[in-house]
Amino acid sequence: MSSINYQTLSFEYKRCAEQDAAADAAPHSVIVVGAGPVGLATAIDLAQHGVQVVLVDDDCSLATGSRAICFSKRSLDIFDRLGCGDRMVDKGISWNVGKVFLQNELVYTFDLLPEAGHRRPAFINLQQYYVEGFLLERAQALPNIDIRWKSKVVGLQQHGEPGSADAFVTLTIETPDGEYPLCGRYVVAADGSRSPVRNMMGLDSKGRVFKDRFLIADVKMEAEFPSERWFWFDPPFHPNQSVLLHRQPDNVWRIDFQLGWDADPALEKTPERVLPRVRALLGPDVKFELEWVSVYTFSCLRMDRFRHGNVLFVGDAAHLVSPFGARGANSGFQDAENIAWKLAMVLDGRASDGLLDTYASEREYAADENIRNSTRSTDFITPKSPVSRTFRDAVLKLARKHPFARGLANSGRLSVPAVLYDSPLNTADHDSFEGKMVPGASCVDAPVALHGEPAWLLAQLGDAFTGVLFCSENGLDAATQRMLKTLQAGAIPLKLIVVTPHGVRDIAHELSDTLVLEDAEGLASSRYDATPGTFYLIRPDQHVCARWRTPDTARIDAALKRALCVEGVA
Repeated sequence: MSSINYQTLSFEYKRCAEQDAAADAAPHSVIVVGAGPVGLATAIDLAQHGVQVVLVDDDCSLATGSRAICFSKRSLDIFDRLGCGDRMVDKGISWNVGKVFLQNELVYTFDLLPEAGHRRPAFINLQQYYVEGFLLERAQALPNIDIRWKSKVVGLQQHGEPGSADAFVTLTIETPDGEYPLCGRYVVAADGSRSPVRNMMGLDSKGRVFKDRFLIADVKMEAEFPSERWFWFDPPFHPNQSVLLHRQPDNVWRIDFQLGWDADPALEKTPERVLPRVRALLGPDVKFELEWVSVYTFSCLRMDRFRHGNVLFVGDAAHLVSPFGARGANSGFQDAENIAWKLAMVLDGRASDGLLDTYASEREYAADENIRNSTRSTDFITPKSPVSRTFRDAVLKLARKHPFARGLANSGRLSVPAVLYDSPLNTADHDSFEGKMVPGASCVDAPVALHGEPAWLLAQLGDAFTGVLFCSENGLDAATQRMLKTLQAGAIPLKLIVVTPHGVRDIAHELSDTLVLEDAEGLASSRYDATPGTFYLIRPDQHVCARWRTPDTARIDAALKRALCVEGVA
């Protein structure tokens, strides 16, 4: 339904049951504050885990303007699991290639996904209002999400000892009909960089504010530019500054112009200032019209802790980065997938409240990595001294001919998921492995066959704890089948997948509810450095938490308990 004008959509306020109920109504399981992309993703993920969710937002519409537009392969994998990946990719502009220019000369080209055998591209460009619209329609299709518009949080009080079974949070919600109390076991604050929830709790974010300004111009036009990321340093049409160009759907192009700290934001947004800049880039004969204009400054900030009692912070409410590298929304979706399965496990009684502390520690680590990369990009793009500018320009000139210098040239290190190396949920390797699929890494995709039909590995993992066993062409011996049956009957539900070598479509076994996948091109075994007998234990957010060459029930059971923070696991 991409023909819908998502920028003009508005939603009705509806009176809810709590406004007419007694003040001592039972708490909801989870309240998510903020119906932006990250809040919607969190609510959908929770709902797919069977959690009842109330989603409140102080507005009644979607994003205005394109805002966040670059969504990474990892985000597309998450959208697939949330049930709206195809819509995002079908509407978005897919791209893998970027080009970096110094003045009017091409310095180098990079390819973010040079290898074949991936379902999704490195990135798509898609206006934020489409992303919000597609996520919202998915949320509306789930019966256990209650969306409440024009519901502003104006008060918050925590009750009980954090971590105890009787702890909960009361929000005061302001509506057109007045205020009412809304209680939840847990609150997820996804209410943006200015987070009212954070402010009313007396919390803050710390970091660095960059003294520079950039102009965003969304320009509608017919153009010959390819679907690539183009970045100019000191171009002749905008001397001594930088420019970034991205293609979006509907013949809309995003252009970012560096302005400098002394630029007047109000003046720079006027047509008299914007149009000449765009014409200088496009040439005098290109017809275009402006769709949206904004001037922004940027910061790299984060809260000290992302968990405060039964309130957990995600997305821009928890951390903020500069836009170079597309790390903002993409890292927010990774927050959402991290917190959702953990809340579901805690609410279902399969894990203690302490599991939620690992949401904070894992995503604080990821935020530090994103801030570090974002800060380096910003310092390279906007040098703060003559010496740093000389260094930058020398690197760019060397990068024309010398590959080593291209690793130093930084037009925005583009978003990749953090590898959670030191997570307490990981089980350390005891066997020798090669490659990137270490404990803490997010799983990579690979083409497989299911019942002889083409399929993809990540789509089969789903959102549960999953054991993936790579077997030989001879199939499963009796001892392995007994081990797998024991795992299926364990206290923690474990989905099982058996991957056969290329050319082996099926194997004889006596296991129920076990998927058998053929490694259609041999890429699954290659990417996971798998030999016959290799076993991977995958978390519900599709991160590796353990792997073995020769697994046994006791090791897998211990790793599962460790991944759920069960006490007494060494």
